[in-house]
Formats: sequence, C-alpha cells, structure tokens
Amino acid sequence: ILLVLGDRFEMYAAAVAALPFLIPLAHIHGGETTEGSIDEAIRHSITKMSHLHFAATETYASRIVQMGEQPRRVFLTGAPALDNIKAMEMFDCQELKRRFQVDLSHPSLLVTFHPVTLEYEQTEAQIDEVLKALDPTDYSLVFTYPNADTRGRLIIEKILEFVSKHERCYVFDNLGPQAYFSLMNHVVCMVGNSSSGIIEAASFRLPVVNIGKRQRGRVRGENVIDVECDRKEILTAIERATSAQFRARLKQLANPYGDGHAAERIVEQLREITIDDELLMKRFYQVGTNS
Repeated sequence: ILLVLGDRFEMYAAAVAALPFLIPLAHIHGGETTEGSIDEAIRHSITKMSHLHFAATETYASRIVQMGEQPRRVFLTGAPALDNIKAMEMFDCQELKRRFQVDLSHPSLLVTFHPVTLEYEQTEAQIDEVLKALDPTDYSLVFTYPNADTRGRLIIEKILEFVSKHERCYVFDNLGPQAYFSLMNHVVCMVGNSSSGIIEAASFRLPVVNIGKRQRGRVRGENVIDVECDRKEILTAIERATSAQFRARLKQLANPYGDGHAAERIVEQLREITIDDELLMKRFYQVGTNS
C-alpha cells in the first residue's frame, strides 16, 4: 500500500505512478476544499484513485462518500500534523534566539503568505497589500518563505525588500516543524494564508488572520478571522485578533482537526487491511441507496 498525504502536485506524481502497477493507495486529508488553489483538483483526483481514505474531520469524511467512495473505505482519523504537536518538545524563546537569532521579547506576528494559484496574476498586488497592512504595526514580524507555487519567487523578493527596510523583522526559508511550531507557541497572532493557520494553529489557541481565497472552503476553528486581501481589512483583523477579549475567547478552544492521535488510528486500519481484489476493485457508491 502506498500511503500519500495531501494535495500537492508532487504527491500526484506518486499516485499516478502507482496506478498501472495496481499498488493500492491510502490517502490522508481527502475531502477538503481549497477554492483558491489548484490543489483542489489534485486532491479530489487523488481521492478517486485511492482505495482507502483517512479524513481529518467528519465534514471531509462525508464529502469523500459524496464523491462516490464506499463508506467502508473511509475512516475519520484527524490530522496527523497534530500528532507532532502533541509529541514534540517545543523550544522556548531563549532557545529560538540561540538557534535562529530571532528575538521574541517584543510581541510578534508569524507571517506565511503563499501564492493563490487560481489568482497567480494578482500575486504582486496581493503581497503588496499584506506588507502595507503590516507596515504600521508595532509588532516584530517573523516571515517564512512561500511554497514553490507560481509567483512564489516574487513574494520572496517582496518580503526580502521589506525586511531590509524594517527593524525587528526576520525571514526564514525553512525552519522545520519543531521551530515552526515553537514559533506558533510564542507569537501573539499568525497572518497569511497557510494551511497551518487553519489546521495546526487551533492546537496552540493562536489567533489567525486568514487572507484571501487560498483556504476558502476548509473547516476552521473560532481562532480564525477571514478577510479579503485588503490592507485595511487585514490591519483591522490583526487589531481584533491580538485583543485581550478575542484571545480570552480561545482558552477552551478545541481543534476541529482532531486530538493528536491520527497516526494510531491510521496504523490500526492499515494493519487490518487485506490486499486483494475486493480492495483493488472499487464500486461507485450512490449516496442514499446503500450500495
């Protein structure tokens, strides 16, 4: 069995390669929607190629069945990324400063903004709006690079130019999970359009200003404030997200993506699977007919 995660075009190559060799696919994070990115089409394509489905929420599990996948093949497991958060030892602020020279003694924002692939021609205008919203704030700003999507290099250029002209700004190409989650554990707010703001941030009860359409359609917690890519909207949302009143509302927040035990549930199901014709030969499930 080939176990694949997510919706990236890199992962699609692995799924397609397995298909002619009758290697069964088990897919993590199917059924989700990201209306602003090409990942939407890739994710649903992988779902139709897959023989087993490990969904992060009940909404996504239901959507996989709605796509014609048999309910017996769909398992609600939660998101595996939360397992890392549960098991990982976080760096404190002193350790982050020692390892990465990032000073979090001043209230800080974590900024991760990716291209919106269905609007890639608007990338320059969008990153300009984000940076103009951040410019008047009094926070330290920790930027991480965007992914490899179209116009990602343009975003990097804009961020580097901004950081060179502002104090208390830091930029990293790749922090790794431990440092990235540790930053989420210490900053006062996350700003951008990363899936980590939708999936992982709730585990830290971290306020998130989610910008634009990239993550539109995904289940989100009450920690997420959705705004258009407009400097005034973004700045207003940052002020709201960092307020004591908003943060107080998140003290009992439960992450809708699970409890940090996804891997255990996935392994339990994989152990019990028999690889035979019954697994490989799929039938379209018509919702409402029980067949």
